Amino acid sequence: MSRYAEFVSNNHNQNVEELKELLRIPSISSLSEHKEDVQQAASWIADKLKNIGMENVEVVQTKGHPIIYADWLHQENAPTVLVYGHYDVQPVDPVHLWETPPFEPTIRDEKIFARGATDDKGQMFLHIKAVETLLESEGKLPVNVKFCIEGEEEIGSPHLPQFLAENNEKLSCDVVVISDSDMWDRGVPAITYSLRGLCALEVSLKTANTDLHSGMFGGGVQNANHLLVQLLSTLHDSNGKVNVAHFYDDVLELTEFEKEQIQALGFDEEKLKQQLGLTDLTGGEHNVPYPERISSRPTLEMNGLWGGFQGEGTKTVIPNQAHAKITCRLVNNQNPEKIQDLIKRHLEEQAPQGCTVSVSLGDTGNPFLTPIDSPMIQKAAEAYQDVYGKSPVYKREGGSIPIVSDFNQSLNAPVVLMGFGLPDENLHAPNEHFNLENFDKGILTICSFLEQLKS
Repeated sequence: MSRYAEFVSNNHNQNVEELKELLRIPSISSLSEHKEDVQQAASWIADKLKNIGMENVEVVQTKGHPIIYADWLHQENAPTVLVYGHYDVQPVDPVHLWETPPFEPTIRDEKIFARGATDDKGQMFLHIKAVETLLESEGKLPVNVKFCIEGEEEIGSPHLPQFLAENNEKLSCDVVVISDSDMWDRGVPAITYSLRGLCALEVSLKTANTDLHSGMFGGGVQNANHLLVQLLSTLHDSNGKVNVAHFYDDVLELTEFEKEQIQALGFDEEKLKQQLGLTDLTGGEHNVPYPERISSRPTLEMNGLWGGFQGEGTKTVIPNQAHAKITCRLVNNQNPEKIQDLIKRHLEEQAPQGCTVSVSLGDTGNPFLTPIDSPMIQKAAEAYQDVYGKSPVYKREGGSIPIVSDFNQSLNAPVVLMGFGLPDENLHAPNEHFNLENFDKGILTICSFLEQLKS
């Protein structure tokens, strides 16, 4: 790797300047006024892929934002790697909290500040630079490489599943590699081998045909807010366990090795309580250790509650409607649609007297898991060891990236999540940044991973 290290070091400033060019493009996928900016970012990446030597570069238009495809397929009897990433970014609000403008990349304290710096332009760009490094140094790649870079990840990738289904053969590969996650800590690489899935529901409860005067009807008719609180209280037992029949039927217990890995990460409860301004960490299942509860156990959360008068002051009404939004984080082997049906049935069966309950089903996303002992995971571990000088930790992520499961199922290929961000880099928040200490190391780690795969 030494010759690659010298090449990457010599090109560091140029590489950072190129990343700045991409970060200046305000490719906010959720805002229609930035549609042309998203298109510009797609064209920029396509041009960059052509310039480094990738072939069959396409900007594929969808009903939304474009998907970029490119490949280099000249290694017979070698594995094929599909790199996935996204070039769209989150909105920047609240703008006044940014220390420097979000689309004017600024370097301070060896960090590059801009929207998209770590999520995901900076991390995705590492793969482009790794391929360029190998092609410039060797004139070829050690394995076959394909790119699939989309512009809708921040709005749920609505058109990517169809693209996967329609281009299954074109995208066929031996492993999918994604860098859209983080390391455990500074200097401590991590491989995320599991993501939780999700499902969403909304429950509406109705009593009378209109809001009623609390002086004329108070104490005589049902209050929708009261009944909704009563209904929602049936969703958990006194120990924080979800109280929906069959909710846990498909949950697989952690192996002893997985539990050891979680324990080895270390957890400072007092530090976290201080950071969050809390006096205890008793959410969820009380008899399960906190690190397992937030990564390896399913949850059911109330995300929003409303009903009756919401304005300033007092309005003495008895509300006739009340509503709640619910989401669940789900673990490997759970089916989101099945869980939705179980919760819907529970709410309907537990509805208090004197009201009607309706439940609408929202978005779903499948959980994902690649076994720690997967050969591809181990190749990635060797690459981190090669560059960072230490083996990565293995972690389950409590969040969800639904498209990861789509890749896994559609292409029947393992997915390796090789993150190079750090947990405190403010993704989705003001002053998002990427630590440049992981810029060159990230490029070299990806180079090493591709080299490891050829053997």
